[in-house]
Amino acid sequence: MLKIAHVTATFWPNNTGTGNVAYHNALELARLGHEVHVFTPRLPETAVTETRDGFTVHRLRPFLSYGNAFFLPQLAWRLASFDIIHVHMPFYGGAEAVWLLKLLTGKPVVITHHQDVKLDGLAGWINRFHDATLTNSLMRMADRVCFTSLDYGNASKYGRLIAKERVSYQALPNGIDVERFTAVSDTVALREKHNLQGKFILLFVGVLDRAHYFKGVEKLIRAVQKINQSHLKLIIVGKGDMQSDYQKLALELGIGHQVRFAGFVPDEQLPEMYRLADTAVLPSTTMGEAFGLVLLESLSSGTPVIASALPGVRTVVTNYQDGFLVEPSNVEDLAQKIEQMMQLPAEDRQQMGQKGRQKVMAQYAWPKIGSQLDQLYRTILKPKKLVASQTKQGSSL
Repeated sequence: MLKIAHVTATFWPNNTGTGNVAYHNALELARLGHEVHVFTPRLPETAVTETRDGFTVHRLRPFLSYGNAFFLPQLAWRLASFDIIHVHMPFYGGAEAVWLLKLLTGKPVVITHHQDVKLDGLAGWINRFHDATLTNSLMRMADRVCFTSLDYGNASKYGRLIAKERVSYQALPNGIDVERFTAVSDTVALREKHNLQGKFILLFVGVLDRAHYFKGVEKLIRAVQKINQSHLKLIIVGKGDMQSDYQKLALELGIGHQVRFAGFVPDEQLPEMYRLADTAVLPSTTMGEAFGLVLLESLSSGTPVIASALPGVRTVVTNYQDGFLVEPSNVEDLAQKIEQMMQLPAEDRQQMGQKGRQKVMAQYAWPKIGSQLDQLYRTILKPKKLVASQTKQGSSL
């Protein structure tokens, strides 16, 4: 049994993509019998320490915070007793403590790099300076750097480190709960429940705030406006400070009646939304989108997808097999692919969804990801234990 620490800027109940991955990593490792602890910034009305699902969550009060940046210098000594530390990046304010601990003690460190961060103005300058100095240093010192796909890793801002062989790296994809997101053969009752009979349902799931501008909601609404199909219905699941702007755009384009803003949908109801849809769409515009968990959720539910052909995202979709890939930010291409999906017989779309679910079960089920992590940790620690054993034997001679 290993004593493992996962360090993440976001975590339950803030169910962002990175926090969701960190949660399931911890859950699967705990199921394998390891002692797992998660360290994350404290949110209002959350316990300082709690045990849930077989692992312990420690919520630390940041000395300073700005957006998703939390300065947590106390991490350095809180992590000192663990066999291995796994940090989910980017984590500005948390990575510094991991870097210091690694520098001083050589403690085994694994990094999952979830996405590049691109900011403008002064924040962008600080971000670039931080990445060029401390983050690059931590990447080079880490025992392993995991990217959600090698496609994204090579295209990311750290691709040059890979090209120059200055990091030890591998692919470690995000996963999905295939038991929770399952397919159904008959959606008639679901459509009656939501009063959507006779509609072609296009589904978007994502955060609607300014930080997630790259999700491409504006492009999606404009694409729907270009499609002269009255039975097309776009359902947008999510909330954020940009929602009113998107609602205004739909009204200005004359398609307010075709776009339904569903707002926040509780986790337990989300699988039903995917089953209800004919197609889910992820029209992201930049490499701020590194993978697209919503694509796995849709495919696992037996629903085909349309997604931007961005590095990382394009590895999840098998073009013309379980979905369509479109040129990022190309409204015309997006509209054409939506129309193409609409023109397919329902049986063909169902077959695409079935192929997608088969792929997800084979490659992206969380227990498979947990086993990969377990093997990775043991591979990293084995040489260190061997060296320690040899040193002990030598000293006894």
